[in-house]
Amino acid sequence: MTRKERYNTVLAWFRENRPVAETELEYSDPFSLLVAVVLSAQCTDKRVNIITPPLLERFPTPEAMAAAEPEDIYPFIKSCSYPNNKAKHLCGMARKLVSDFGGQVPSDTVSLQSLPGVGRKTAHVIASVVFKQPKLAVDTHVFRVTNRLGLVKATTPLETEKQLVRHIPESQIPLAHHWLILHGRYICQARKPRCEECGLTGACLYYQKLYKEKNRL
Repeated sequence: MTRKERYNTVLAWFRENRPVAETELEYSDPFSLLVAVVLSAQCTDKRVNIITPPLLERFPTPEAMAAAEPEDIYPFIKSCSYPNNKAKHLCGMARKLVSDFGGQVPSDTVSLQSLPGVGRKTAHVIASVVFKQPKLAVDTHVFRVTNRLGLVKATTPLETEKQLVRHIPESQIPLAHHWLILHGRYICQARKPRCEECGLTGACLYYQKLYKEKNRL
């Protein structure tokens, strides 16, 4: 199977079997999603969805959060990973939104990455989910799944992203981001991939290698 054939097979399977795919983070506007994505770094979406309602009830806008100090934010997010750093990032992010962007979440990824706590992955999530731009965020799930399938051969998230956007049609990039994340979260898991439940084994290099090794035994 050529790489082009592999991409066509994988994308066709997702289109048929997961036509609707979206973020599992709960949000109501661009600011609440930005807060949730910042909190989601090395933290589960389930935990973030528990944290964000009381946090955003207390600080519902960039202006409200900008007026707070990190120690005001910390009690709301202490159950997530790295709460001290994230409290500082949220405070700084809100203040920059107010001072530089009129309290509005910018749509371009360069401006987004100027915000404290916002890296390339977070910026691409916001641009893709909120503003429907063809940006592909590569997290640990996307990196793992695409390398296992053989869609990419990469050692860094940036290399992975560049290879994926070269081969995935622009109109499908926002969906592909969620397809790959959800597949990694529920099927192609890190320690124990559930290959027996996966519909992509026929196109997967990881599975083919595993199958050959089992047959040698």
